[in-house]
Amino acid sequence: MTGLSAFRIPVGRWSEEAVNFLLDRYDGAFHHVSSGLYIVISALQHGLAAVPVPVAILVLALLTWWSAGTRAGIFALAGLALIANMGLWGPTMVTLALVLCAELIVFAIGFPLGILSAVSRRAERTLRPLLDLMQTMPAFVYLIPAVMLFGLGLVPGVIATFIFAIPPLIRLTSLGIRQVPHDLIEAAEAFGATPAQTLWKVRIPMAMPTILAGLNQSIMLALSMVVIAAMIGAGGLGKNVLEGITRLEIGAGFEAGLAVVIVAIVLDRITQGLGHGKRRR
Repeated sequence: MTGLSAFRIPVGRWSEEAVNFLLDRYDGAFHHVSSGLYIVISALQHGLAAVPVPVAILVLALLTWWSAGTRAGIFALAGLALIANMGLWGPTMVTLALVLCAELIVFAIGFPLGILSAVSRRAERTLRPLLDLMQTMPAFVYLIPAVMLFGLGLVPGVIATFIFAIPPLIRLTSLGIRQVPHDLIEAAEAFGATPAQTLWKVRIPMAMPTILAGLNQSIMLALSMVVIAAMIGAGGLGKNVLEGITRLEIGAGFEAGLAVVIVAIVLDRITQGLGHGKRRR
């Protein structure tokens, strides 16, 4: 071990130099990206906060009922009402805005990359080790470059959440498209469909349940980042959980944690119901 350590590869120094290089060359670009993301997050926050609480609860409960059935709708109604009763509706909307913004970026980037990975073996081989790294790297590590490049607050929280949550969507989009039965593709081609038409009108629609499962897993991972993102000033329910931990306030921490669980279950039921294409009673 002593001999090996004498020839230590400076991985840490290389990573620092890479981040410093980005800061030196593209600091202005990162500033513009941060400002744009902040505008989107603020718009989502104000939009969600502007909706009266009873109306928001009713709309989300009806959406859950329409997507996943009566029992899920009743749970959403009761759970969201409990969040409002505990006085955590404001932080919940901040958390929801963070997750929605991160998922918009995840879908905008992850869906095309998943398609590319499905249709190109070279792209799939290139993306696989990168996705492995993103999924296995401890989530705390993402906070360091995010803070250095984007500062403190909601924006680096969204960036770190995006990096942590994007792999499932890419993987399952690629998997779903690859698993479309070959006879359906041959039938489309026999009727004169071009490769692009086959992709968009046959392969992607057939793969949609798997794609939505990837989106579902991505949302769950994004919600799991709530507390970690609060460490760099992201706020929301993660801040309440973090304050409960640091102040040893078990009740406050448990209430905020329960609110995260309720939001996660509601979003899970909505996306799962859409993936199955039918309501469950």
